[in-house]
Amino acid sequence: MLIFLGVALTLHLWSTSPQSPDLLGSTDWVASPLPLEMEGGDPYLRALMRTISAGESNTADPYRLLYGGQRVKDLSVHPDKCVTIVNGPNEGNCTTAAGRYQFLTTTWEYEARNYHPNRPAWYEVWEQPSFEPVYQDEVVYGWLADPSAWNIDIAAQLREGNVTTVLEALSGTWTSLGYGIEDNSMSPLLPQIYEEMLAEELALQTVGSQTTGSPAG
Repeated sequence: MLIFLGVALTLHLWSTSPQSPDLLGSTDWVASPLPLEMEGGDPYLRALMRTISAGESNTADPYRLLYGGQRVKDLSVHPDKCVTIVNGPNEGNCTTAAGRYQFLTTTWEYEARNYHPNRPAWYEVWEQPSFEPVYQDEVVYGWLADPSAWNIDIAAQLREGNVTTVLEALSGTWTSLGYGIEDNSMSPLLPQIYEEMLAEELALQTVGSQTTGSPAG
């Protein structure tokens, strides 16, 4: 058993060693966060996810975005590319933030183990879960939907209209939401953006319900 674990750890370290992912050019900023790739789910949480991306990755290609604006071509796994931070309290350090929700490599690996729909089994320590767009969404959705992860029921708080309470609770993870060590130009606009995203998501849910519930002609 110890031999197996030793081999598995060696393979894991080899598979997670820094790589040089193929990079694409930068992408355009957009006026409104794009729709999610995942289907279904609570419209309140979906609106929150789009609001998070407004502060973290509000571009035309958010799922491929690296810190600094470049994009990664391969999303089969987290790109794990460390990019130097150019401003803010962590200036000079480097960050592996990537994707629509700017997951650090270590955060992605941990949360994907909990919420990825196709997460590796416990003994597949060398396997890395897919970082494709729909899985980025599904991991974040599962994470936000889990009250034990945040010590509050985020969906319930949103239904009660406590958007700022939620943003404050999440700001330690996504600093662009405000209330933490740094913010950006989007931070003051996020409550309004959330309301706009919620209106869109509720409208989409209504249309979907009418479509699936309509009798065949």
